[in-house]
Amino acid sequence: MSTDPAGTSSFEEPGLGGVVADWASDKQAFDMPWGKLMMWIFLLSDTFIFSIFLTGYMTVRISATDPWPNPSEVFALTIFGNHMPLILIAIMTFVLITSSGTMALAVNYAYRGDKRKTVMLITATALLGASFVGMQAFEWTKLIVDEGVRPWGNPMGAAQFGSTFFMITGFHGLHVSAGVIYLAIVARKVARGDYDQKGYDIVEIAGLYWHFVDLVWVFIFAFYYLW
Repeated sequence: MSTDPAGTSSFEEPGLGGVVADWASDKQAFDMPWGKLMMWIFLLSDTFIFSIFLTGYMTVRISATDPWPNPSEVFALTIFGNHMPLILIAIMTFVLITSSGTMALAVNYAYRGDKRKTVMLITATALLGASFVGMQAFEWTKLIVDEGVRPWGNPMGAAQFGSTFFMITGFHGLHVSAGVIYLAIVARKVARGDYDQKGYDIVEIAGLYWHFVDLVWVFIFAFYYLW
């Protein structure tokens, strides 16, 4: 083992002794903060869960013996006398995709050191996420109260429609709700200057979570509402 002028050790010892020294040196293998690595692992596990949910939904829908309700009609709204299929879902999708853009800008300004714009953009992202949850609550209320949809059945067709809908959209809505709380906490801590010394990696980590939530919704929108 040799030491360079800067005082750091470089392991060049040949043979088994060099292998033991290298593995016992407790060095960082990848240049990535632990928080970001843990978030990636969490998102990977969540990817498996959502994939199972969507795969289960497609299996149930293909094997259903009763007619599957038409999403364009089920999720339509009548506004000023006009019948508008999927209008609420389209607005929800637009809101969530827009929030992904504001989150990306928040990360950009965080690494520039502009706390004011970072806090504003994170707050805007959280408000857009809260708006999405509010619209989803309206959607659930309409289906449960007005349409009579239940997890075990509905008057429009296949009984599995309700169970898959509440399971998939409910699980995603829980993620969005948790993300809104998470972003609110991060915005407050950024405003207080809690990350001035240790850096703004936490903003990027929060952004990873939020982009994942947005991406999952794109798949739910395509498979559940458009199919």
